[in-house]
Amino acid sequence: MKRSVHSHRSQEEIMQHCITRTIRVVLLVTLVLLGGTAGGQTKTEITFWHAMEGQLGEAVEELVKQFNQSQGEVEVKALYKGTYPEVLAATMAAYRRQQNPPNIVQVSAIGTQSMVLSDAIVPVYRLMKQQKIAVDWSDFIETVSDYYEKGGKLYSMPFNVSAPILYYNKDIFRKARLGDAPPVTWRDVETASRKILAGGAAKCGFTTPALSWAMIENTFPWHNQPFATNQNGYASLDTKLLINSDFGLMHVAALARWHKENIFFGPKGTMDQFINGDCAMLLQPSAFIGDFKKSLTFDWGTGQLPHWGPPYPKANTSLGGASLWVLRGHQPADDRGVAQFLKFITDLPQQRWLAATTGWMPITKAAVKSLEDASFYKQHPGRWTAMSQVLHNMSLENKVGLRLGNYVQVREVIELELGNIFTGKKTVKQGLDVAVSRGNAILRQFGVSHAGAASGEI
Repeated sequence: MKRSVHSHRSQEEIMQHCITRTIRVVLLVTLVLLGGTAGGQTKTEITFWHAMEGQLGEAVEELVKQFNQSQGEVEVKALYKGTYPEVLAATMAAYRRQQNPPNIVQVSAIGTQSMVLSDAIVPVYRLMKQQKIAVDWSDFIETVSDYYEKGGKLYSMPFNVSAPILYYNKDIFRKARLGDAPPVTWRDVETASRKILAGGAAKCGFTTPALSWAMIENTFPWHNQPFATNQNGYASLDTKLLINSDFGLMHVAALARWHKENIFFGPKGTMDQFINGDCAMLLQPSAFIGDFKKSLTFDWGTGQLPHWGPPYPKANTSLGGASLWVLRGHQPADDRGVAQFLKFITDLPQQRWLAATTGWMPITKAAVKSLEDASFYKQHPGRWTAMSQVLHNMSLENKVGLRLGNYVQVREVIELELGNIFTGKKTVKQGLDVAVSRGNAILRQFGVSHAGAASGEI
């Protein structure tokens, strides 16, 4: 029997309502205990620049509102400043020119190396120590904390953590007589796509607007394949790309073949191709689960990022999303307020609420256990898909993500050359070799310019 989307949504709304009500009760008690702002004292104003819009932006605004109502000393003002690159560019420009830089800035995960070596930040571990605010760092999920650490110390606060997963249109799958289960391997994806196309159920098998991130940056660690030398950049700035390896050649050759056969729509992939039913499957961050729950008009499900199977071991995917960085140069009272806000968002009620409201993953073990104890993941198995990838096998050598400088530019090069391959302008080997050569030049330039900063602790 077909599962009702509205019934599924109703269960989730009840869960979210209960969590939100609990938070508000806690906030009310806190306000009563504090007695409001003593003597009409002016609140410390904290500026938070972020890149979230739509349903995720609404979640950020609500989280900030919850914090502001929880106490009477600090007022956080969240400001949407555009895309991740736009937020980072605006932040660095404001900091260097001393034109009212934000206290907190949300930076994409791939910007971690640039931020770690920047002179603009206060490492979050140091901020919390200075402000004497206790944080149980050992409670953070290792895959999450490892990504944002240097020397075993957390430099930014993990915030919107996601992973690339497979979304699939169950109505299209049923029309093609494929059942309700998602494909597990890339060969399964190919087989399902051919049946879907042959029967006219959709115009393409799968698509993604996150070409490099989903298809390259996460597919390599998912198969325990090194993306770059020196532990994917964690061990040294003298790092070179390895995406033109035998594995890379095999994987991209398959994508190119599928693109030619209309199985895969890659170079100009969009979410709309999945939303409007043109493509049966989509590879996108788990962060969109919350939005899809509200907006999609067809029955859909999630599956793990497809895997090639033997002889490649299944490791774990890297992180997507972003973390929150603290900028230097503000008043001590500001730093105190920043520390209070960062502690607030890691606390159990807020972690539970974010997991129920968005597709973001909790960052603490306590939050995961609490959600499991409440049967949240049993009731909403799609929310467990990304967690299962990140936690799958953290013992393999390529488990951690990328720590590469100026990676936004490197990603642009990779996607340009993938486009050249898919459109037949270059062979797979030619395209990947050029991507490696040009990418290495960018990495080399970053390494030379940051050689001194890399040697010491900030």
